[in-house]
Amino acid sequence: MSANKKFDFDNEIQKLEAIVEQMESGELSLEQAMAQFEQGVKITRGCHKALQEAEQKVQVLLEKQGKMVLEPFDVNGDDN
Repeated sequence: MSANKKFDFDNEIQKLEAIVEQMESGELSLEQAMAQFEQGVKITRGCHKALQEAEQKVQVLLEKQGKMVLEPFDVNGDDN
């Protein structure tokens, strides 16, 4: 991916899902399956990097009174 091309997380996840479906179908040759697996690993690494960058941005936004305050992210949306 070029430096000036924006990473589209949702699009990459859709690509990964398509790869999984193809591999689960059992219709790929070994060579095709290996190529798809390699592409899936590349996509996974890109998604992981994008998630790490997003986490870093969230941490910066949570800065309070000039000091970094790390707060756990609650995926359930509970404030308790």
